[in-house]
Amino acid sequence: MTEAKTYKDTVNLPKTDFDMRANAVKREPEIQKFWAENKIYEKLSQNNPGDLFILHDGPPYANGTLHLGHALNKILKDIINKYQLLRGRKVRYIPGWDCHGLPIELKVLQQLKPEERQKLTPLELRHKARDFALKAVDEQRESFKRYGVWGDWDNPYLTLKPEYEAAQIGVFGQMVLKGYIYRGLKPVHWSPSSKTALAEAELEYPEGHTSPSIYVAFPMTGLPPGLKLDLEDYLPDLGVAVWTTTPWTIPANLAVSVNPELTYAVVEIEDKGDKGDKEDKEDKGDKEDKGELSLISNGSPKATSKSSGKGKGKDKSSSPKPVEEKASQPVKFKYLLVAADLIDRLSSTLGVKLHKKAMVTGKDLEGATYRHPLFDRSSQIVIGGDYVTTESGTGLVHTAPGHGQEDYMVGQRYNLPILSPVDADGKFTEEAGQFAGLSVVTKGEQSISEGNAAVIEGLKAAGCLLKQERYEHKYPYDWRTKKPTIFRATEQWFASVEGFREQALEAIAAVKWIPSQGENRITPMVAERSDWCISRQRNWGVPIPVFYDEASGEPLLNEETIAHVQKIIAEIGSDAWWELSVAELLPEKYRDNGHTYRKGTDTMDVWFDSGSSWAAVAKQRPELCYPVDMYLEGSDQHRGWFQSSLLTSVANNGVAPYKTVLTHGFTVDEEGRKQSKSLGNGFDPNEIIEGGKIKLKQNGKEKQVELPPYGADVLRLWVSSVDYTNDVPLSVNILKQLGDIRGKIRNTARFLLGNLHDFDPAKDTVPYEELPEIDRYMLHRMTEVFAEVTEAYESFQFFRFFQALQNFCVVDLSNFYLDIAKDRLYISAEDTYRRRTCQTVMAIALENLARAIAPVLCHMAEDIWEYLPYKTPYKSVFESGWVKLEEQWKNPELAAKWQKLRQIRGEVNKVMEQARAEKMIGSSLEAKVLLYVGDEELRQQLQALNPSSSVPPGIKLPQETETEAIHVAVEIAPPEQLALVAEKAPEKSQQSFNKVATVIGNLPDYLDEFLAKYGKSLITVGMLVTLLVVLRVVSVIVGTVNSLPLLQTLFELVGMLYSIVFVKNNLLLASDRQNLANRVISLKTEVIDDTASVGIEVGGKDQSPELEPKAEVNAQTDTESKPTPITNEQLPITNGVDELRYLFISSQVELVDSPAKLEELQYKGQSETLGIGVVKADGVKCDRCWNYSIHVGESSQHPLLCERCIPALAAQF
Repeated sequence: MTEAKTYKDTVNLPKTDFDMRANAVKREPEIQKFWAENKIYEKLSQNNPGDLFILHDGPPYANGTLHLGHALNKILKDIINKYQLLRGRKVRYIPGWDCHGLPIELKVLQQLKPEERQKLTPLELRHKARDFALKAVDEQRESFKRYGVWGDWDNPYLTLKPEYEAAQIGVFGQMVLKGYIYRGLKPVHWSPSSKTALAEAELEYPEGHTSPSIYVAFPMTGLPPGLKLDLEDYLPDLGVAVWTTTPWTIPANLAVSVNPELTYAVVEIEDKGDKGDKEDKEDKGDKEDKGELSLISNGSPKATSKSSGKGKGKDKSSSPKPVEEKASQPVKFKYLLVAADLIDRLSSTLGVKLHKKAMVTGKDLEGATYRHPLFDRSSQIVIGGDYVTTESGTGLVHTAPGHGQEDYMVGQRYNLPILSPVDADGKFTEEAGQFAGLSVVTKGEQSISEGNAAVIEGLKAAGCLLKQERYEHKYPYDWRTKKPTIFRATEQWFASVEGFREQALEAIAAVKWIPSQGENRITPMVAERSDWCISRQRNWGVPIPVFYDEASGEPLLNEETIAHVQKIIAEIGSDAWWELSVAELLPEKYRDNGHTYRKGTDTMDVWFDSGSSWAAVAKQRPELCYPVDMYLEGSDQHRGWFQSSLLTSVANNGVAPYKTVLTHGFTVDEEGRKQSKSLGNGFDPNEIIEGGKIKLKQNGKEKQVELPPYGADVLRLWVSSVDYTNDVPLSVNILKQLGDIRGKIRNTARFLLGNLHDFDPAKDTVPYEELPEIDRYMLHRMTEVFAEVTEAYESFQFFRFFQALQNFCVVDLSNFYLDIAKDRLYISAEDTYRRRTCQTVMAIALENLARAIAPVLCHMAEDIWEYLPYKTPYKSVFESGWVKLEEQWKNPELAAKWQKLRQIRGEVNKVMEQARAEKMIGSSLEAKVLLYVGDEELRQQLQALNPSSSVPPGIKLPQETETEAIHVAVEIAPPEQLALVAEKAPEKSQQSFNKVATVIGNLPDYLDEFLAKYGKSLITVGMLVTLLVVLRVVSVIVGTVNSLPLLQTLFELVGMLYSIVFVKNNLLLASDRQNLANRVISLKTEVIDDTASVGIEVGGKDQSPELEPKAEVNAQTDTESKPTPITNEQLPITNGVDELRYLFISSQVELVDSPAKLEELQYKGQSETLGIGVVKADGVKCDRCWNYSIHVGESSQHPLLCERCIPALAAQF
């Protein structure tokens, strides 16, 4: 008996050195070194046959370590670039860094001692800032490269390089020459903590800010002629009611704005008399403790109820918090002027009844006058704009042209002065009178600033404070210092957006925005934005190249001076502005013209720096193009880099610098909070890659988490898995899930690699036309999957790639095709049809899988390609191009058929799992599936996939007994053309016949010539003599063979070798099988009598009448199984692959003609059209393939093997 170990060694198990584990910490750097040494990116970017593709990099600040947002951004760019490279385009990616500005300057100053800061000169500060930036660039560059990001890392663009600074000066100069740049006194966002103006993009609006909200009444002193008759009786007791959350701006009030379309009302404050006075006195202490302020009318105190104010930004109800109070003065107004629509709301807010007395339109109020409650000046009511609404406040807006953008614009229309009595430190100046020196911003733990508190006290003392409460809303903070900002008028350089606004809006409409709402976001920003303040009061930046006349203060800024400075900076950098004298910086004609000049000290806004990158990089470098194909940054850049680049490009050239703009959201934790170092809920990308212990705050609690070394590919997989157009979550659980998914994809690739160890596509590939149905179905499925993957990349919806690929690897490959293919791969001999067809499909799947994941899982894709067990023309997967699909693989009809089969398989698995769960079977191979299908067409399809024998035609079956007569389906031509059924004769008779047929087949050709020469008279005698001689010779040979055992064995070996040659020459191809069929027909006619028991059906003809059924198929139950009966019916022809038993991974399948046959079974599942039963398999378990078969034991040589494994050992199956 053969030992089991021998059979185990005959199974073709996977063989590969491709590691099951990613071992990313070691393997990824090795792969990155391979890319660098072989210059893969450089070769592809230069030699690819396609067009240029330029994704222009938005420069991060060179001021510290990278965070998760950086990783999200750079990996997204790299996914797009790698996909475009695989598509054959010349991708040129130039990474960049923003090296100027306050963030870097502050970092430098923070590292110095106070005395060192005092001694620091501007030039020394610049040198330290430059060194700091360059060091940060080097550190960040290595991190980006570790993420697997490709680019021209040796030649990035840095905004501190002379060639970049010179190009920036050129952009500025063109805008000056076109009249878009001017110097003026205008209100801007000002950071007292940074002591510089800020752009909108440099602001942030944190949650939880509270301001002192106040309702104030200004005494009305005069009416326009048209209102005197209606309102004169209410003077002087009429107050103009306004609301503000910035009490410190009241000293700068110069007007009150109304909406001309609104209706306003004079309301009377209800007088409750002595009763109200008494109640108020009794409750005075309690009210003050609660922070309420009494509204006093006509000398009588009136109680107010707690309420929440309304203001700009996010409204949130909150109880008023008192400031330190002095004795309240009575409010001196009997009447108030408010918006008519707000009477009821204000009654509730102020805690008194307001009775409407008169109505007036907003436009009629223009020209009315009032007196400032804190200063001796009179101001007017003016017409404002759409910003004056009834959504909050009183419907009238306190207007200070020096402290608000809308206020400034209104002031310009009415020629109001720009009063801004607050200095750079955020303190009141002498213009603020009694408030001079007080800070308007909070310090330390203050809940209200000194300036705000003092103004409120002054209003109370003047009897003009109607209400005060705390108001929570969004307020602008300096994004660098995290301190509140103010809006104040200062002398600055501005870019007049109005001059090119329409062009900018047209350019926006011509750009493709992804997602589309990006256009809706940036359009109103540009349409409504004020002039751009481009000057900053810092030292580390590109100077505004202006000179001022010492005598007059007039600026000198023209084409000559700008060009001269630009040339100097191009040669030695912007330090020249601080290193060289004014004479050296001025053109020669201005050096001795009788004027004395000084250099300006302002530098350009860093958004102007980065916003000029299209000129300094895309337009200046010959390998690039302008406009570029794409900009890609976070969604906050609609007000930042996208907008600054758009404005400078349109102002200079009339076009947007980009064709497509793609934006992504911010990274958030599991609770939806923005990830940040201050909250302690952020991930360091390097910690994800390298692993280790990290501290995270969740639900307010800090905990330590151990991260495995996931590597860069998991980080990249995360980027592809999320809908980046919204905020992007990341947590420990998400990382674990992504690690598992990466493992599943890797294991799928490992299985494919391991089962291709003996496959050479150059010689072993099976033509598509000869593939089994399941293989052709899988090729069709690949066309669907990879078309979806391609569309996902083309539309930048990478989460669709992630979903499609994960589904393909797990559902289509692992759980379906490869699960079924294991029998073919492991059991069949190496160079056989079953194995080679499967390997043909697997090689296609593997190579395309590697290509498809390469943009995302770039390290794994390269790893797979390196371990391909056969040679390819490509050193790298990226050189092989995008996925390769053929049009002929598309077969919707076949796909529909196999989709039905997969559905049936799913139902069978449910019943199988039930039987397995209850221990009726161990594995599915221990089962026999009974199947009922109501649909006749589907039943016929299933019958064709359920042959009585799984051994393909032409393969010798296990040895049978002499008395058995088994009908075997033999394929001698394509199934649709021919079926041959041969009845096996007893062994000795068959051997004799074979020997005789062989001798007859080898008779010399001269026999025909001999007969023809001597005539018909000799034919009969010659034939008889020849026959007698042949019979004698055969008799002698047979006797001799029987007496010599060794010779008999030798003949058997010769016969086996001949059989192999015969199969190769006559059975492999359809054309060979057709020729063989024709020869057999001829042989039958000439040698074998027509009445022999061999039935042949060709081209759909009926079988010979002798082939009648000899037995019926007996029904079987789950407790009793019987051998397959003898039958002469035409049987389905098998290719050894497309069978139900393999589809269900069971040992047998029986199609039953009635659902009643399933009723008594214990394990079954039934519907109207489908019935499934599972019973124990017939026969005995094969020791090699573990399938159950009734033929196990029939072979004396291999009694433990089934009818499939015996020919497999002989390399026939």
